[in-house]
Amino acid sequence: MTPSSVADQQKGKASFYSRRSNGARTSSGVRLNNDSLVCAHKSHPFGTLLLVKNPANGKEVVVKVIDRGPHVRGRIIDLSYEAARRLGIIAAGVAMVEVSVYEPDLHIPMRPKDPSLPELELEITTPKEKGILKLEY
Repeated sequence: MTPSSVADQQKGKASFYSRRSNGARTSSGVRLNNDSLVCAHKSHPFGTLLLVKNPANGKEVVVKVIDRGPHVRGRIIDLSYEAARRLGIIAAGVAMVEVSVYEPDLHIPMRPKDPSLPELELEITTPKEKGILKLEY
């Protein structure tokens, strides 16, 4: 996983949604699901993919911004319960993380400009009965 650039990187404290928040409507209109890899961020647009890394253990996860927040001073991101679990911050409650915009490396293969395909000769044979061509489907 690669972040887009070092300039887009933030370091700060992350917290996570309570398990009781499951099903709550977020500011984007999407309902929160504890098992989803989503987050709340103050400035990134909804739908932005963020790479969140826990420098204490090296674990990282890609989350999608669906909400605004956190609304607690000193925190830069609120994670879903599953994202926090994957980062290993459930026991701590709040942890230092590094956040950067994630842009996947998509490689779409292209068809060659001049494909050299073999020429095929096709011969169709059908049975003839009494001089009448009979086609069966």
